[in-house]
Amino acid sequence: MDISLRTFVFIDSLQPQLASYLATSSQGFLPIPGDACLWIEVAPGMAVHRLSDIALKKTNVRMGEQVVERSFGSMEIHYRNQSEVQEAGRIMLEQLGAQVSDRMACRIAWSEVICAVTPDHATLINRQTRKGSMLLPGKSMFILETEPAGYIVYAANEAEKAAHVTLVDVKAFGSFGRLTMMGTEAEAEAAAQAAHRAIDQLNRQARHD
Repeated sequence: MDISLRTFVFIDSLQPQLASYLATSSQGFLPIPGDACLWIEVAPGMAVHRLSDIALKKTNVRMGEQVVERSFGSMEIHYRNQSEVQEAGRIMLEQLGAQVSDRMACRIAWSEVICAVTPDHATLINRQTRKGSMLLPGKSMFILETEPAGYIVYAANEAEKAAHVTLVDVKAFGSFGRLTMMGTEAEAEAAAQAAHRAIDQLNRQARHD
């Protein structure tokens, strides 16, 4: 069957907030700060099982997440040793008969910094499904939406590296990925710039249909 590589992204070192956030929803082995991580999304969704099987049998990586939807299948693997995660990625690409450059390019569907969030707005966001920190009134909010969804994890990690921001929410499954971060106006703008740089870097090795 024809398998499409939607997302393939290597993260050299999970940042503390993102690692902790991923651990709150992890159905498998919990990632910790500093772990190397690989996020993969393929279509059709069921194809992800074969990739999971081969990666776990041939390397020492641990699986933190696997979500199989009708259209897309996603998985996250991690390990302390970067070379082990990279080897798992190489094996999976070999299984697909693909290269990194065959992954889909990332499209930014929405990006915005909203300054001085009102108390009502902050409360509404905090009452929604949220596993990160609370959004505080008066702070600025950086929001980002990407397609495919999995790239949002890389954008979040790079934004956390570059800016003193607080992670509120990340959604990396489905048709679109969504990220919410909080900080001062300057911090939120710095996070946005870092996220855009990260996506630009990914798109240098990607399939532009």
